[in-house]
Amino acid sequence: MHEIICPHCGKAFKIDEAGYADILKQVRDSEFKQQLHERLALAEQDKRNAIELAQTKANSELQKAAATKDAEIQGLKAKLDAIEVAKKLAITEAVGAVEKERDELKSGLERAMLEKQLAEKSLKDKYETQIKDRDDAIERLLDMKARLSTKMVGETLEQHCNTEFNRIRATAFPKAYFEKDNDARTGSKGDYIFRDTDEAGTEIVSIMFEMKNESDRTATKNKNEDFLKELDKDRTQKSCEYAVLVSLLELDSELYNSGIVDVSHRYQKMYVVRPQFFIPIITLLRNAAQNSLKYKTELAAVKAQNIDITNFEDELEAFKTGFARNYELASKKFKTAIEEIDKTIEHLQKTKDALLASENNLRLANNKADDLTVKKLTKGNPTMAAKFRELKNCDPSDTG
Repeated sequence: MHEIICPHCGKAFKIDEAGYADILKQVRDSEFKQQLHERLALAEQDKRNAIELAQTKANSELQKAAATKDAEIQGLKAKLDAIEVAKKLAITEAVGAVEKERDELKSGLERAMLEKQLAEKSLKDKYETQIKDRDDAIERLLDMKARLSTKMVGETLEQHCNTEFNRIRATAFPKAYFEKDNDARTGSKGDYIFRDTDEAGTEIVSIMFEMKNESDRTATKNKNEDFLKELDKDRTQKSCEYAVLVSLLELDSELYNSGIVDVSHRYQKMYVVRPQFFIPIITLLRNAAQNSLKYKTELAAVKAQNIDITNFEDELEAFKTGFARNYELASKKFKTAIEEIDKTIEHLQKTKDALLASENNLRLANNKADDLTVKKLTKGNPTMAAKFRELKNCDPSDTG
């Protein structure tokens, strides 16, 4: 038996083993349930606290992660903005450089076109001026030839030369002798003899003239050189210093049409001229001889005094030889000048053709300049190609 005291009234009572066990069981069950309830409540509170803590921690982590992500997003966005700005700046610079280069090319082409037009105009003006001068000279010669040919119909070449000389005899050659050679005692004679003297009667110059018209040609003599030997013989027999053939033979010869032709390589002091150079050759030889008159005067004085004149004769001959040489060079240069004019005309024509061809090339170049693009201009340009390739290959997600 077990004695149990009531906690309320304080009375003691006894209970057997079974009742005690049953009460003890009830007590234990009640305490267990209370403890269990308390523990469950504590566990539930711990669970709620743990959940709240976990939620708080998760929220904190989420907020932290969101803040970090936002920062990363802002950083990436900033980098993307910077890349976009750099890309636009690079494109702007590239396009600006290309447009500047294109503008320079256009400016260069326009300047080249202007220079070409000015050069072409200058060459054209020069060419037209030379052509005009050439045409004028040809027209004068043709007119001279026509007038001479017309005169030859009504008069001989001898009469023509005689008329031309007499027109200026009184003013240009007042003391000169110019007459037909009628002395045939030696078996031959020229056409005209010209002699001029100074105030003292000293001979300045003498010229034997032979005139040959187209009608004077024969079966064996139809060229100028065919008459030179006979002219040289007449000059020697009549004691003339110079011999001149005035000729209308070989009208198509560039040599004889070029001016006064020196043939002293064949016969000493001999010249062939066209009728228009008849008066000029007399003037040229007379003026040159006047320069040697001083030596002739001194020579005459020395001879009168029976003084050795060897040196004077040598000086006189040297002068005559030098004059002949200088005249030969002048004649050759005159011929060379005529040839150079012809060459210049030919060259200018070629230059004109080349300029016309270059105009087409400049037009094509201008078309190419108008067709310029950024892609075409960067092609073959390593620096510009690298810039555009760098911009194209740039990855926006690259944070580096």
